[in-house]
Amino acid sequence: MKNVLLFVLGTAAGFVLAHLVNKDPRGHEVLAEIDARISEFTDLIGDAYRDQQARFTDDGALEPADSTKD
Repeated sequence: MKNVLLFVLGTAAGFVLAHLVNKDPRGHEVLAEIDARISEFTDLIGDAYRDQQARFTDDGALEPADSTKD
C-alpha cells in the first residue's frame, strides 16, 4: 500500500512540476521540443509497423487458411 501511495504522490508531483515548468517561456520551449521528439518517434514506430504489416500481407503470411480443403 505504501508503494501505491508513493507512486500516486510521485505522479502528482510530476504533473505539478511540469505545469510550473510550462508556465516559464523557456520551460515551454523545452517541453515543446520534447513533445516534438516524442511525436517524431511515435510516427517512425507507426510507419515501421505499417510497413511490416504490408510486408506480411504481401508475402501471404497473414492470409487466412483455406478451410474448404479436404
